[in-house]
Amino acid sequence: MRSIYKSLFLLLCFGVCAIAAPAKISGAVESKTPFSGDRLFAVLDSVGGTGTWMEWDSTGVKDPSIMSVVAPSMKTAQKPQMVWVISEREKPLMAILFSKGAGEVLVFYELSALDAKPEPLKLNSEPDPRVFLRDYRQESPTVFVHLDKPNLKISISEKLIRFTYEKVDKTPLRYDRDFAKKTFVEKRSEVRSYMDYFRYEYALMLRAFVQSVRGLFNWQPWHWYMDSWNHSAFIRTDELEAILSKGFPPEYVTIFKTRAATGETVEFRVNGNGFFEMDIFAP
Repeated sequence: MRSIYKSLFLLLCFGVCAIAAPAKISGAVESKTPFSGDRLFAVLDSVGGTGTWMEWDSTGVKDPSIMSVVAPSMKTAQKPQMVWVISEREKPLMAILFSKGAGEVLVFYELSALDAKPEPLKLNSEPDPRVFLRDYRQESPTVFVHLDKPNLKISISEKLIRFTYEKVDKTPLRYDRDFAKKTFVEKRSEVRSYMDYFRYEYALMLRAFVQSVRGLFNWQPWHWYMDSWNHSAFIRTDELEAILSKGFPPEYVTIFKTRAATGETVEFRVNGNGFFEMDIFAP
């Protein structure tokens, strides 16, 4: 495999134009034949490290930094086949898969930021099942199971879409029976620890639920992680303190809940013992 860092001259030779800020080319990997799935994701993982690549949805909110590359590329002979973004680094990185002759090339761009202005969450009124459920197989008329993770399922009814994922923890989340007796400083510290735990659980659900489907929401996968987008829907510290003050584990904790601009209620729930659920209720 050639070095991932190639000269700008080589990139220009196969028709991908250099883009001014807010994006710049940082490297490319070329294949004389179409990438196999294993090799493609091996290349992405070698560049992304421990971060998670998120697939860009052409029907979702458009970040100007991304569109500064994607929009001009759509007018060329080498139109983007797939686009991914990774945000867990100082500057976000974007990868675009282009065709090149009989093969393909994966080009990487460093973005100045993911810079779309926050928008209310919306659901696509008519998601294409071939896109929405492309990583799932149908188990029954209303139940779909992920192709690689059989413990990740979607059930669909007239008024509800329910995502469930189960990965039982060896040690359930602990609730201190004497929490209400703690000092203000002790409570504040413990609430912060629980909030960190639930943010981790939320990220796990985003990877399992939001990032396993396409064309369902208007938010891009990375928008769900941003405080400027999710802050009004995420569990508040006073809500969490009220739960902890009861001194015993609730059946579920709702850590994200919002009413979409299209009328649906979207809710993420966990039980603190490896069971995760995302419900989309129709109005």
